[in-house]
Amino acid sequence: MLIQMFFWSLAAVLLGASIGVITSRNPVFSALYLVLAFFTSAVMWLLIEAEFLAVVLVLVYVGAVMVLFLFVVMMIDINTEELRKGFTRFAPVGGFVALVVAVELITVFLVRNSGLPVLSNPPPHPEGYSNTKELGAVLYTEHVYAFELASFILLLAIIAAIVLTMRKRPGLKVQNIARQVAVRRQDRVRLVSMEAEKD
Repeated sequence: MLIQMFFWSLAAVLLGASIGVITSRNPVFSALYLVLAFFTSAVMWLLIEAEFLAVVLVLVYVGAVMVLFLFVVMMIDINTEELRKGFTRFAPVGGFVALVVAVELITVFLVRNSGLPVLSNPPPHPEGYSNTKELGAVLYTEHVYAFELASFILLLAIIAAIVLTMRKRPGLKVQNIARQVAVRRQDRVRLVSMEAEKD
């Protein structure tokens, strides 16, 4: 009973943080709400004995992806007025997606409480069991190429974030490498012959 109360309290916090992500007008506040949602999800992973996924969620998403997201938000010029204008335009699509998610969740709860042998709680693991060891064995043997591909995609995301911060905007100083390489000696120094002036 105590675990269920703890789960529902975490679910309420997660729901509130998720609403804060999409309703906050400040992008930095949205990112902080997303950090809270990630932490709450990690604790919920711990409740079902998925320690590795909880640790990865905190280290990778909160420690790396969110820092990168905040870096992008702080460096690029986001016109919040334009974002507010487009909210009503995308509201019907967002409402439809929210309705579909709500129907799916209600269906899961109804099926789980129907007594059918589906979505039942898994049996607890024996003492000494490590899901980190089991996941690592599968990840670096059967799915090693997918793991390397995921790391390559994360590298592309970092490069894309840097490119976004270096886009053209007023007051940004950039280098023209081709113009610097093509410079000639005659263009750098010009000798001018002048007559001597007398007081």
